Formats: sequence, structure tokens, C-alpha cells
Amino acid sequence: MKPFRKNVAIAVDGGGIKGVICSRALGILEDYLGKTCHQIFRLAAGTSTGSIISGGIAAGISAKDIYDFYIELGPTIFPQTLRSKLWPLTRNRYSAQPLQDQLEEHFGKMVMSDLWNATPPTDLVITTFDLMTNQTRFIKPWKKEYANWQLTLALRASCTVPTYFPVVNGRYLDGGVGAYANPCYLAAYEAAYILKWDPAETTLISLGTGRDPYHWDTNNAKQFWAWQWIDPILGAFLQSADDQQVNLVKTFFTNLDFRRFQVDLKESIGMDDPSKIPQLSDYGEQMGKMILNDVLDKAMAVVPAVP
Repeated sequence: MKPFRKNVAIAVDGGGIKGVICSRALGILEDYLGKTCHQIFRLAAGTSTGSIISGGIAAGISAKDIYDFYIELGPTIFPQTLRSKLWPLTRNRYSAQPLQDQLEEHFGKMVMSDLWNATPPTDLVITTFDLMTNQTRFIKPWKKEYANWQLTLALRASCTVPTYFPVVNGRYLDGGVGAYANPCYLAAYEAAYILKWDPAETTLISLGTGRDPYHWDTNNAKQFWAWQWIDPILGAFLQSADDQQVNLVKTFFTNLDFRRFQVDLKESIGMDDPSKIPQLSDYGEQMGKMILNDVLDKAMAVVPAVP
């Protein structure tokens, strides 16, 4: 693995229980470097499940403990009950209480400004969509408006996937609503323009939560009913948005040491399927080896068009 530069940042995608992949991979990185992620990264950005991982890093929780959080609590947060199976007949598939309880147990009463006032300070970028203002909010520890927000509130706001959990405070939804399911561009912008880090002295690590194996069958597509377009269109939108963020970083931060890591899933895995944790752990092992060997995501190979 190439050495990191002077300043090191991390950005973690959304994906529910698939956060197992990233947390396991980061555990491998910690073992390799002999340091915790909190000691490695001074800037962390995350969306949805990525906000939990990034928030944990900022709060000083080791990747191993974050991984254990997913392993132990996945079935509790995403219980496979009659309610989850009949969710179209209910407002939400799951209660938010188990997630809230576990976040409070692990993060306590920490507020956002605690991260910025610590020694050394850590910047954290968490996204959530605000229904009241119809825009994405960027929750950061140095912003006065979020200084007294409990970190657990910010994490719940970012993790509230529509139909999965109740809306937080009647207004906040999953930060992946919009273009930020992959927050790598947000991290690059924060590093260069807010923290004033020189891109030539900065490394940005970006972790995906698995690329679904979507293969369009043009013959079958001709026969699709309206509802059959939902999954492939949503999947294509999310993957396209993810890759777009990678391309933006490559285009506008050419001097940045940018490393995007992603694994190709052999099958689609639901963000609320804890039965797939063993497979997700294996994918995490794979990603960890990719990080140590600098095996970058194929989206990094896309070259921006030059007029």
C-alpha cells in the first residue's frame, strides 16, 4: 500500500447492513498500520450507514468495535417480523427505538461540537435530507447551528431510509436522498476549501458498500410492467450517482491522492438483510485486501471527456 500523505480523510457510502463490508475492511487497515481509524483520519464524511461508521471514527471508536456493532445488533435493528414483511400495509418496516437505544449506548451524550473541540480536532460531515426546507443538510461539528446537536440525532437523521424507519423529528430523512449516497466529493470539497488542506498533501479514502450485479436483458425489458421498472431504475440511479461523485473528485481535484474502493457483489443484498452478514464479512475481507494492495474501483478508470 502506498503511504498516506500528510492529511488523511475518509468517505463512506450508505447501504444499511452492508456497512459490515466497510467496517471489516477498516479493521484490516487498522491491524496493518497499528493505529485506530481515529488516529489515521482527521476528516470523515458519511451518508446513512456510512454516517455511523464515520461518526464512530470521529468519536474514537475502533473499526473492530464498529464491526462488532453491526454483527451483534443487525438482527435487532432489522428484525424479520410480520411487520417487516407486510410493510406496504404499515407506515414503516421497523421501529426506530432499537437503533436509537444502541446509538445512545455507544455514543452517549456526545454533541457535535465535542468532536471539533477535542485534541486533535476531527471534522465530520453527515448528510440528511430536510423535508421542511426540501434540501440536503450538511451537519458539521464546527457549524454553530449544529454545535449542540447530539451526535446520535445526526446519525439517526442520516440513517432514516424512507419506509424503513419513521421520519426523525417530523422532517429528517436518509442523507442518501439526492446525489450523496457516495459522499467522496463532499469530503474532497471539505478538505480543500474548508480545512484548507493542500490536495497535493492529502489522501482521501472512499469506501463503497458493494456494487449490485445489475444486468439488463433487453428482450425481457420490452415486456416489463410499470412496477417491474422500479428496482432496475432505482439501482441504475444509485450506481450512476455513486460513480458520478467519483468522476467529480477526479475532475476537480487532480492533485489529490484519491483512492476509491468497491467490491462487486455476486448477488443483490438488501440493506436490511442481517442473514447475509457472513457474506458481507467476506466481502469486507476482500475490500480490506484491496486497500492494502491499492486495487482501486473500476469507476476510477473512467477518463473525463475533454472538448
